[in-house]
Amino acid sequence: MRYAAITERLAHTGGAKWAIHQRSREMEAAGADIIELTIGEPDLPPDPQLFEVCHQSMLAGRTGYSSGRGEPELLDAIAARYARRRAGVDQSNVLCFPGTQTALYATMMGLTGPGDGVLVGDPFYATYDGVISASGAHRQSVPLRAENGFRLSARDLEASITPASRVLLLNSPHNPTGAVLSAEEVAEIGAVCKAHDLWIVADEVYEELVFDGAFASPFDMPELAERVIAVSSISKSHAAPGFRSGWAVGPQEFCEKLLPLSETMLFGNQPFIADMTAFALNSDLTTSTRMRESYKRRAALFADTLEKTGSMVPFRPRAGMFIVFDVSATGLDGETFAWRLLDAGVAVMPGSSFGDNAGKLVRLSLTVPDESVVEACRRISSFVESI
Repeated sequence: MRYAAITERLAHTGGAKWAIHQRSREMEAAGADIIELTIGEPDLPPDPQLFEVCHQSMLAGRTGYSSGRGEPELLDAIAARYARRRAGVDQSNVLCFPGTQTALYATMMGLTGPGDGVLVGDPFYATYDGVISASGAHRQSVPLRAENGFRLSARDLEASITPASRVLLLNSPHNPTGAVLSAEEVAEIGAVCKAHDLWIVADEVYEELVFDGAFASPFDMPELAERVIAVSSISKSHAAPGFRSGWAVGPQEFCEKLLPLSETMLFGNQPFIADMTAFALNSDLTTSTRMRESYKRRAALFADTLEKTGSMVPFRPRAGMFIVFDVSATGLDGETFAWRLLDAGVAVMPGSSFGDNAGKLVRLSLTVPDESVVEACRRISSFVESI
């Protein structure tokens, strides 16, 4: 039978990148003692108030179809959040989606097509290949250099632009490295994009998990307002990934153009989840503060302990829920290191899952209790000594 071309475009973006994670789950199910440091799923539960709002909303009958753009109260909450960052944002600048991933997919489908180039810093989040390839566009990797703290530089961005380039997919705070761009760096990147008439799609899902210092975004710069789309969700900020509640915020024309695509895909998210999300955005909850403190502490514990092996070089994150190590001094690449470490009882992600520029890296999740971090460090240190 025949299949659409999109199935071929996405054939290389499937589960292979998560093979170690999937294998670790199989081993755990069979009784193995595995410390799982693979995926970025918060270990802190959502605030109990979110469950109560969601429950009461369902009891009140908020279980029907939603507006294709999003429920009015949620649109207001998102618009108010971004209007505090840049004047003039209202409901017409917002589209609701079930999670950041869906927002990214729809945005890329709306901005790019066959032959278009999407610039993205390499290393990059594992699913970016899929959201770029889906429309027929192709990834244009921009090197994120370890000596620059894995921060995207305007110079490297400009050197990577071709006539095919249409979009910069910008991720700060960055997954997998935890790098955070300064306001000056964002302004320089924005100037390059403006000079070359590029869209900027800013994945800002880790915005509230910056350990120290300020968060900077191209969305906040009025001179870039016509070309910036910010996507995010409550998955990380409110430890609520399973609720699948996210959004895209951008120019009014962009939202109007994208709305038919959004309605074709899903016609709105669940009203009771929208009510819960609006409450989350309008409330002063402590979830992100508590996560920031935990992840910063665990990152330091991993870095301080494993650096002593002499074979693992940490890149200390400034945000997010991961830390990456260069393991090349062990004589192994990241992929081989990760698979062999799994036999020692620790599951980590190989850098090869995050692009062409990360082959000597491994990524460790910070979303396990401190005692598990200590035991993971013991197991990893013993493994490194045995190589």
